[in-house]
Amino acid sequence: MIFVFLAVVIIISLYYYGTRTFDYWTKRGVKHELPLPFVGNNLKQFLQKASMAMMATEHYRKFPNERVVGYYKGTSPELVIRDPELAKRVLVTDFHHFYARGFNPHKTVIEPLMKNIFFADGDLWRLIRHRFTPAFSTGKLKAMFPLITKAAGKLQLITEEIMSREYYDARELMARYTTDFIGECGFGINMDSLSDENSQFRRLGKRIFHRSFRDAVCAALKIMFPELCKHLRLLDPELETTMLYLFRSVVKERDYKPSGRNDFIDLMLELKEKGDLVGESIEKKEANGDPVMIKMELNELLMTAQMFVFFGAGFETSSTASSYTLHQLAFNPDCQEKVQNEIDSVLEKYNNVLTYDAIKEMNYLEMAFYEAMRLYPSVAFLIRMCTSKEYTFPELDLTINEDVKVVIPIQAIHRDEKYFRDPEKFDPERFTFGTKEDIKNFVFLPFGEGPRACVGARLGQMQAMAGIAAVLQKYTVEPAACSVQNPEPDPCGIVSEGFVGGLPLRFKRRTPPRL
Repeated sequence: MIFVFLAVVIIISLYYYGTRTFDYWTKRGVKHELPLPFVGNNLKQFLQKASMAMMATEHYRKFPNERVVGYYKGTSPELVIRDPELAKRVLVTDFHHFYARGFNPHKTVIEPLMKNIFFADGDLWRLIRHRFTPAFSTGKLKAMFPLITKAAGKLQLITEEIMSREYYDARELMARYTTDFIGECGFGINMDSLSDENSQFRRLGKRIFHRSFRDAVCAALKIMFPELCKHLRLLDPELETTMLYLFRSVVKERDYKPSGRNDFIDLMLELKEKGDLVGESIEKKEANGDPVMIKMELNELLMTAQMFVFFGAGFETSSTASSYTLHQLAFNPDCQEKVQNEIDSVLEKYNNVLTYDAIKEMNYLEMAFYEAMRLYPSVAFLIRMCTSKEYTFPELDLTINEDVKVVIPIQAIHRDEKYFRDPEKFDPERFTFGTKEDIKNFVFLPFGEGPRACVGARLGQMQAMAGIAAVLQKYTVEPAACSVQNPEPDPCGIVSEGFVGGLPLRFKRRTPPRL
């Protein structure tokens, strides 16, 4: 009998633990779906049936008349934003209440590779952001553009080789191109991903964004049992070993000093020579209200973490954006012809060489790129965590507590007919001069917004547009027999989005061929 009693007590205790927070949104009058014990509303993501972005989009669309929607990721309450003005408040106006992304909820237990400019929060993020922003200045972009031109030239040669195939995955082609470029401009390494589609670095890139069964289980456990599983690692330890070896190899070859290449590794070595990272705290205040001055050592692991995110994010987001632009142009040949005519007329002024200034003049290509990013943003959601003990949205008289996360579903907003006429249609004209400025603020957020907007946005856009221009200068893209205009999103996506089955296209030489 006592065993039956103990079993009942254990079951009741587990049920209470798995549902203990599920009155959070009810108490605040926020509409939400009924959550399940332990998993909340997040079962499909835990089972790898939907990505985080897909879940955010789903809940955005289920409550079309609400400005916010409640959500439970495991037992943690989260708030899905459906209103651009509220998005602006979180990202910009009241940023000091939402400066954290919340991927590292345990400040004392942070994986080494997660201590990078994208995942870091608080003072760690602020110091890194302040010191690394100069790496993406206009001068730096112009200085590294010859490396983009070099990679774009190799991209044209590889495209020539794949023309004989019935189809080729545009997503893979552009990932090979961006991997090569990031290797050159980031680390001074010829990664040779364009010549060898099975190169070591291409495999590394795939592993970073592949969500294995082990990864999915660790992520689910950390969400459902945050205190018990805080020491579990989201990233495969193999990635840390590989990135650390790569970093040590490069800096050893340079004798631990800047080499004069002006790449990302050089920038970090220059910062290292300047000493500790020093700046104002975003978390701590003096008695008089002034921010506390803080400092941090730029050690080997911290530099490796920045290298990791520069490599991973640098190739993944740009390759997704550029390949999806090619995909949409293949299904919209009239738009593709306009892009090609513009490429021809602009490059004629630059001796048929892709340059920084030439890309800047390709306005219709930029419009097509923006429209592809509207339909399928590489990062389809933003997440911020409340860093104050309490925060009240004045428009809603809604108060949330510290550590509650706020989700802004970018893709859902981009495809909302309230903000974009005929939102499922590929229409670059909606981004013509004047029209772009007229689009309501905070409804087009492909690179985020505010102090935590993508620091490498301009670099990513430049390398993506250069890759598209390089392909369309000499080749035309068409749908293959197996192509679908609206490809299925990859349910295993984590931060960046992908496609099930890739983006198969046919590549044909333009007639007459361009020089």
